[in-house]
Amino acid sequence: MFVQEVLKQMNTQLARIEVCLNRLSDEQIWERVNGEMLSIGNLCIHLAGNEYQHFVSGIGNKPFIRERSNEFSMNGGMNVSAILTRMKDVRQQSESVLDELLDQDLQREVQIWYDPEDWKRMRVGNTESSDSYYVRPIQSHLFYVAEHYGYHTGQIVYLTKLLAEGKGPITDTRH
Repeated sequence: MFVQEVLKQMNTQLARIEVCLNRLSDEQIWERVNGEMLSIGNLCIHLAGNEYQHFVSGIGNKPFIRERSNEFSMNGGMNVSAILTRMKDVRQQSESVLDELLDQDLQREVQIWYDPEDWKRMRVGNTESSDSYYVRPIQSHLFYVAEHYGYHTGQIVYLTKLLAEGKGPITDTRH
């Protein structure tokens, strides 16, 4: 039940992202509102990478394939269609992995690996562990990834409202 609810919420967020992307041009998705902010394209690539890392690789034991640093430094190179295809492909892989979980699997601990250089950048000031992975129960990973996905979806919705003024509501509610 918990796994299905996580997927339901994440699919709702992915549908919102799709609405956003379809309202913007290929150029707009890579626009950075200021130097400190990521573009919508960066956020989408980052969400796909994070989901793959935790669900497909970590829980599903598929190869660890992620260049996290590149998710933040990209400034083009993928259009709206390619980004949506990547996000939906990762979701399909995630669903295949998560559909196999049983309730008793939720407390099983899994390791989520990071590239050592990304790990160092993420762990600034934290010298407790030199290992470049987290170990958590699957249920914790599900909660973390869903929360992370929702957080960045909110950013994508907000940036879309700034970039595509007057094109109507993005979500089912007025915010």
